[in-house]
Amino acid sequence: MGAQVDFKRVHDYVHSVINAIAPNDSVERFEGLGVKVILEEGKFLDSTTLATENYLIKAKRFVIATGSIPFIPQIAGLSSIQYYTNESIFNLKVLPEHLVIIGGGPIGIEMAQAFKRFGSRVSVLEAFSALPKDDPHMTAKLKELLINEGIDIKEHVEISLIKQTDGGIEFQYLDTTKNMVTLIASHVLVATGRIANIQALGLEAARINASSKGITVDAHLRTSNPRVYAIGDCIGSYQFTHAANYHAGLAIRNSIFRLGTKMETKVIPWVTYTDPELAHVGFLESQLQSQKISYRALSMTFAENDRAHTERQIEGEVKVLLSPKGHVLGATILGIKAGELIFPWVMAIQNKLKVSAIANSIAPYPTLNDINKRIAGSYYKDMIFSPLMKRIVKFIMCLTR
Repeated sequence: MGAQVDFKRVHDYVHSVINAIAPNDSVERFEGLGVKVILEEGKFLDSTTLATENYLIKAKRFVIATGSIPFIPQIAGLSSIQYYTNESIFNLKVLPEHLVIIGGGPIGIEMAQAFKRFGSRVSVLEAFSALPKDDPHMTAKLKELLINEGIDIKEHVEISLIKQTDGGIEFQYLDTTKNMVTLIASHVLVATGRIANIQALGLEAARINASSKGITVDAHLRTSNPRVYAIGDCIGSYQFTHAANYHAGLAIRNSIFRLGTKMETKVIPWVTYTDPELAHVGFLESQLQSQKISYRALSMTFAENDRAHTERQIEGEVKVLLSPKGHVLGATILGIKAGELIFPWVMAIQNKLKVSAIANSIAPYPTLNDINKRIAGSYYKDMIFSPLMKRIVKFIMCLTR
């Protein structure tokens, strides 16, 4: 018999962590820094004026950072059932018997593994491919691991109807062979992405352009109204907390100090927090191929890392993409602590470093980071063991006899 999970204690632990980090974004912290915090919804009246219920605010510069909200797809019957999103799923105090997740993006896949390990039966229904923004080779490996754990991942399906029945929440969907399949869930998580939270801002009055993806900004994060900048999820791409932090720094430099610093999207990493983790920064192979950019790919498995063996977590690999001259173009890591291991490659891309910068670094032994050094060093393997190098070494040895 498997281990039994006290799901109420899981709930309490999650909320204890949320409460522990809440002061970082609290009203009290910002007021302590001298910021006036107004807890009211704001709406632009014109290009220089913002109104709330009790305030009229005029400013030389505005920064919009309204974040995003869960995207709820138009599926027949979905609005008539109780469903959860990534904002409400953590309020569950009872473990779902069968959790059906609509959407196979990072949130859906992360929650699928978590609830499966807690003891739920889990099914993922994805209209396209799961984790579509990541390296296909790596995602195929990760999906295989998840399926082997018992997670039912259905890709390229079309949900036609969801309804509440006496037996639970019934799904009817077309599978890849266009057969109608019926599935009964106890709980439903909608994880089909997030959309910019901009609907109530009165952007037209402020002459701020936006699309279905979010607020339109230039490389300096400035909107079509030169007085207004926008950062984070509300601009529609790279919806990560660390991306918003990066944007905030750029907005300060550009809006206040007028430095004209441009946003570099290729330096923004992302991580899917499964076990093993999947991390990426820079170009994917498909992007380099479509842009006809020459590159060389290096790969190494975690089975070649001694620390991974001691941790008994040798699944996964590292893939690095390099220019013909050895500059780092992109990196993807599937494996233990991938989110931590991606950082040297972020630094390399951001600072336009060659792979030699990592190959010549000293990684403590035994650590997982040794895999980064070893894969970087493998770039020189063909050159070191080439016939030309053998002749050069033989010549030098003759001279030193």
